[in-house]
Amino acid sequence: MKKTKNIIINSLNKNFENIKKIDKDSVEYWEARELMLVLGYPKWEKAEDVIARAARACINSGQAVDNHFHRLVKMVNIGSNTVRQVRDWKLDRYACYLIAQNGDSKKPEIAMAQTYFAIQTRKHEIFEQLSDVDKRLFIRGEVTDQNKKLFSTAKNAGVTKFGSFNSAGYKGLYGMPLGEIENKKGIKKGELLDRAGTTELAANLFRITQTDEKIKNDKIKGDRDATQTHFMIGGKVRQTIKDIGGTLPENLQSERHIKELKSEKKKLLKDKK
Repeated sequence: MKKTKNIIINSLNKNFENIKKIDKDSVEYWEARELMLVLGYPKWEKAEDVIARAARACINSGQAVDNHFHRLVKMVNIGSNTVRQVRDWKLDRYACYLIAQNGDSKKPEIAMAQTYFAIQTRKHEIFEQLSDVDKRLFIRGEVTDQNKKLFSTAKNAGVTKFGSFNSAGYKGLYGMPLGEIENKKGIKKGELLDRAGTTELAANLFRITQTDEKIKNDKIKGDRDATQTHFMIGGKVRQTIKDIGGTLPENLQSERHIKELKSEKKKLLKDKK
C-alpha cells in the first residue's frame, strides 16, 4: 500500500510540475482549468466552487487574495473554427495548496494532493530548522543536481557549445563574464559556486531551474537560441534582485569552500558515533 501511495504521489508531483507555467517576469503559476483536471474535477462549475472556498480561506488567513488568485479571461477553440470566451484563474503555489485543502477528500486525487502539499510544507519547515551551514550544503547539492538536468535538457535541445551556454547564464545573472566575477570576488577559477553563500546559491538555483523550464516549455532548439535564453533568464533573476532591493550576486561576499564544510561535517558525525 505504501509503495502504491508513493507512486501516486510521485505521479501527482510530475503532473503538477508539468502544467506549471512561467510568466514574462519569470514567476511560476498554474492555470485553474488545467489544475482542476489533475485534481479530479472535469466539470468547471464544481471546480469553481472549490476555488471560491480556497479564495475565502486565503482571505480568512489574512492574505491578500489578489496576490495568489488572479482572474483570467481567455479564448478557447470549440471546433468548426469557432472560439468562445471562458473564465480561468492564474494561481500561485499557495493558491494550489489552498485548493487542495478545500477540495473533496473523498476524491483520491484530492487526498493525494493534500498529502503531497503536507509533505512539501514539512520539507520547508525542516529546511528552516537547519543551521546556516546545513542550508548552504543542501542548496549547493540542489544546484549540482539541477545543473545536471539543465545540461541534459540543453543537450537534447541541440546545444554543443556548453562553455558559451554556461557562461551566458552567469553573465545574465552577474552582469559580467565568469572570469571577471572570479577576479572581483578574489577566488580561484572554477570556485564560484563552491565559494557562494546561501543567498547567492539560491539565485543561481532559480536561474538554472527556470532556464531548464523555459527551454522545455518553449521547445527551444540550437546553440544560439538556448544560449540567449540562458542569458535572458539570468538577467530576469538579476532584475528581480534589483526590484526587491537585494544585494546583487557579484557584491555578495565569498565564503569558505564547500569542501571544507563537508569535511568538518563528516568529522563531526564521526566523532558523535
